[in-house]
Amino acid sequence: MNSMRIIFFGSVSLVVANLLSVVPAFARSPVSEQRELHCLAQNIYFEARGEPNSGQLAVALVTMHRVKSHRYPNSICKVVWQRKQFSWTHDGKSDRPRDRRAWNRARQIADFIYFKYYKLPIHVQKVLDITHGALNYYAPGLANPYWARLKVITREIGGHIFMSDSHRTIPRENS
Repeated sequence: MNSMRIIFFGSVSLVVANLLSVVPAFARSPVSEQRELHCLAQNIYFEARGEPNSGQLAVALVTMHRVKSHRYPNSICKVVWQRKQFSWTHDGKSDRPRDRRAWNRARQIADFIYFKYYKLPIHVQKVLDITHGALNYYAPGLANPYWARLKVITREIGGHIFMSDSHRTIPRENS
């Protein structure tokens, strides 16, 4: 079973790599797109910079799932800065990234999600969505939110548990 999972995710990685090479990014982004990208990169950086790439990608996906959901604001910056949704936005600390390497990685992931992932066909997006549509997550080592009892775990990646309101469950897995 584990070897099948490894083969599947290895195949998915090859498909993504091939798709990334043929899906063009926009040549020049307007100022509003740059602002949205910055907000997404900040959220990835401050929420998951110590996580593996998959954990950072998952945080980006949750942010974008919220943008697409009717229950949340319809822009990345409004989702990120929505009152008390992400702990880093109200912790009183500086919102300037200090780790250049981690910041560059967060920006790469934000660029991929913003410019390439959402240009893929919907069925491909669903296959590549490692959060299984999650709208929420938390780090059990840092918090035990009351609302987590009301959600269904869709995936566990690194130090975060990803959740949805759906009744469809996916077995827990570390990756």
